[in-house]
Amino acid sequence: MFRPIAMPILLILAWLPASADDAIQERRPLPLLQMMADHQKQMMRDHLGAVQEIVTALTLDDFDAVQKAAARLGYSDEVGKVCNRFGAASPAFARQALAFHHTADGIAAAARGRNRGRVLAELSTTLQACRACHAQWQQQIVDEATWSRLVSGPQSVEPTRH
Repeated sequence: MFRPIAMPILLILAWLPASADDAIQERRPLPLLQMMADHQKQMMRDHLGAVQEIVTALTLDDFDAVQKAAARLGYSDEVGKVCNRFGAASPAFARQALAFHHTADGIAAAARGRNRGRVLAELSTTLQACRACHAQWQQQIVDEATWSRLVSGPQSVEPTRH
């Protein structure tokens, strides 16, 4: 059974401030091969599942489970390689993705300290990073030739908006 704290947590998660960046037409293309785009979507679904597990575990005062779920969102060398690979044609995306994973590390740290308020604050920061990234980027499926051209060119060049 969920504790009474569940409702405030869910309200916090549901009510993140809207920003001017939420306009769909303003998103930048993130060039990806089809298999990369599919893999990225699977990762996003896993991230959402981890957030759900964090909220559920927090309502049960299970800080070990919060920490375990938060670790799925946090930074690792493998995560760094994936972010850099997916952002090879858009280095700004790679930087933003890496920053997201580093913010998620704060959730695990707060859980280790068994600090509910800090877990919620760190989770809010992480979710704001999620929203900012989704507001800024949109997958753009490209073929192998285009991908090769984009990643072999100067890394400072960003794709233009369509």
